Amino acid sequence: MGKYKFISWLNEETRDPSILGGKGANLNKLMTMGVPVPPGFVITTEAFDHFMNVNGLRNRILGIINDIINEGKPEEYEIAEQKIKELLINTEIPRELHEEIARAYEELSKYFGVNAIAVAIRSSATAEDLKNASFAGQQDTYLNVRGIENVIKYVKHVWASTYNARALAYRDEKGIPHDTARMAVVIQKLVNSRTAGVMFTINPVTGDGDDVVIEASWGLGEAIVGGIVTPDRWVVSKNNLTIKDRVISRKNYMVIRDENGLTKVVDAPRELIDKPSLNDEEVIALAKIGVELEKNLGYSLDIEWAVDSDSRSPSNIYILQMRPETVHSSGGTKAVEANTDLSAREAVIKGVAASPGVAIGRVKVCLSTDDARRKISKGDILVTKMTNPDWVPYMKIASAIITDEGGMTSHAAIVSRELGIPAIVGTGNATAVLRDGEVYTVDANHGIVYEGEVRELINDIKNAEKAQAVTASTTNEIILHIYRSIRTATGVYMNLGIPEKIDEYRELPFDGIGLMRIEFVLSSYIGDHPLYLLNIGNEEKFVSKLAEGVAHVARSIYPRPVIVRFSDFKSNEYRQLTGGEKFEPEERNPMLGWRGVSRYISREYEKAFRLEVRAIRMVREEMKLSNVHVMAPFVRTPWELEKFVEILTDEGLERSRDFRVYAMAEIPSIALLVEDFAKYVDGFSIGSNDLTQLVMGVDRDNDILVRQNPRYFDEREPTVLKAMYEIIRRAHLMRKSVGICGQAPSVYPEITEFLVRAGVDYVSVNPDSVITTRLLIDSIERKIILEELRELRSKLIPMDPDVEFREILGRVFKA
Repeated sequence: MGKYKFISWLNEETRDPSILGGKGANLNKLMTMGVPVPPGFVITTEAFDHFMNVNGLRNRILGIINDIINEGKPEEYEIAEQKIKELLINTEIPRELHEEIARAYEELSKYFGVNAIAVAIRSSATAEDLKNASFAGQQDTYLNVRGIENVIKYVKHVWASTYNARALAYRDEKGIPHDTARMAVVIQKLVNSRTAGVMFTINPVTGDGDDVVIEASWGLGEAIVGGIVTPDRWVVSKNNLTIKDRVISRKNYMVIRDENGLTKVVDAPRELIDKPSLNDEEVIALAKIGVELEKNLGYSLDIEWAVDSDSRSPSNIYILQMRPETVHSSGGTKAVEANTDLSAREAVIKGVAASPGVAIGRVKVCLSTDDARRKISKGDILVTKMTNPDWVPYMKIASAIITDEGGMTSHAAIVSRELGIPAIVGTGNATAVLRDGEVYTVDANHGIVYEGEVRELINDIKNAEKAQAVTASTTNEIILHIYRSIRTATGVYMNLGIPEKIDEYRELPFDGIGLMRIEFVLSSYIGDHPLYLLNIGNEEKFVSKLAEGVAHVARSIYPRPVIVRFSDFKSNEYRQLTGGEKFEPEERNPMLGWRGVSRYISREYEKAFRLEVRAIRMVREEMKLSNVHVMAPFVRTPWELEKFVEILTDEGLERSRDFRVYAMAEIPSIALLVEDFAKYVDGFSIGSNDLTQLVMGVDRDNDILVRQNPRYFDEREPTVLKAMYEIIRRAHLMRKSVGICGQAPSVYPEITEFLVRAGVDYVSVNPDSVITTRLLIDSIERKIILEELRELRSKLIPMDPDVEFREILGRVFKA
């Protein structure tokens, strides 16, 4: 690919990701992570600035905004939009920029062997896709664009959409200055979409973090986002990737490519209307992608995807867009349950509960934005077939939203959740059934509309919200009280992957970090393969960035210990780092390949591993953070562990009273030869996921056996528990500590009890399980003490059962 001034290819490293806009930067990150993304390029924000500056447009646009928008009325925003749009579309793009766009489009077309490839042209504003703001559909997207002149035409339309009425109103709502708005444009090959949709890695209505919610329909995804259809919906459990719930809807319409350009809405073929738009294999494959992305990025996601009709399942899935989920991940509205008995009241209509809350108001049935302009007043219930971004100014003043079509991921649902407005979507017939001007009660917690005022429901909700607010205000005090008052003999540690997250979790009652994963630091802070950095003489970047991430955590919780697990990327994951393809083999099964200690001690990789060791030494010695210790992952043999310790010593990190070295116990060989491994370390940490797959002989990335019977991958199987028990028992005989940092204790309380009874020294769990685990361990330890006292008493003072019964009776009932 040739050199460009205003163009950046999605699969190339960018010196400054901000010039790609929110969407472009996210897609660039996805491609470098190895996620399937349609190829393409980004016309950067620098191109937008060049277009604006050369033509002197910025001041003229701000003048239009200041002259027209005075009271924040919807019609003011619409007039400003029309004037700005006319100005931008009628302005010529500078010649050098026109030539670059044409050259990049020609290069993309040639890559696929065609003269003029069909592309999607998407907005990528600098303020969109932030964790605390969602610009859902507020700038324009154009699909099925062919030919350079059409590309140029729609690039200008996307630039103009920076100043759409809905975008102007949204920036005012969020306090974002208009003169800071900058727009990049993403241009990608258009996927030949059989099915498309949206996926949330958190339940967007209930806020349940265990749910992955997937909505899908035939054709292009605009049918869902635009609320043209009520989509099929699946809810998948993150814990075991099983389908918890499914709703297959009647999908009467679909959006497809128009042979004359762009897209069109058509009637769905009769045989597809009631047929699921995804099979179960595709649902699970999608959920798996979502869970992995959330794990790597550290926050809940809103993901648009498509299934390519030209490829086979499950390699036919493409990720089109990704943004942080902006409601529940930033503490947004959650459903507040009321106790009111409404069984005697008849529901007028029912639909999908899309944004929680309860509202009473007069219904205004609006079939167009012109209707809304004439009819909607503040506090009315807006009832329409579907919404798109043009409806936002009217949605903002409504007390509730009801639509005929759409699902939990439709435009109406997403915007309502962010605005905190109760919404029910996918009712099928609200515009026909509800009477214009009549009063109704909308219960969007349960997707039900009642005729008239149901005041008791409103009052009950208000009381519940007050109680919830009082509870929230005392949360920190309760946590601190727990931390001060509950002391357990078994340590409660926390797992951590993203260094910045420690700022949110530092007050939780944990005794230390039992597993600090550094993979996120490698992929996000550094981004480059360590051998690549060594090759170009920039290894200092690796050492300093890794040290910075570890130090942030260690400093935040000092003197509590931080156990840093050295990198455990597999070869396919290392390949995604910049320069990685040159140094990484293509393995058929990376899960069981070149990873962990075997990689560290290899001739090919040892010098890269030494960079990790130097980073830890920098943290301990230069930054004076002596609470940092290390752990070796995926240890197969005693002799490789011996070599690993030799490298640490050679780099100046020697085991001592103040510096401890641990080994992950996740391979059955450690359970068989604990004593041989124990010579080289101070303790072990059980990795329940890998230990389970290797004891049971199950590939955890292959769900065929698990679908056959979930017990094939279950840490509660006796064989897995026996391996854990032997590691604890025999390590203690060698006076070595044993903890667990796998997923099992966060999911199964009975495993926690088993480990405590077996004598485990500490349990390291995910942040959301710290408090419950501490309380659980406290109760288990008390129960063990009580059991042992009873057993001792029975031996010292044997008692007849009848006498014992009467003694208990007398002590309890005092008579």
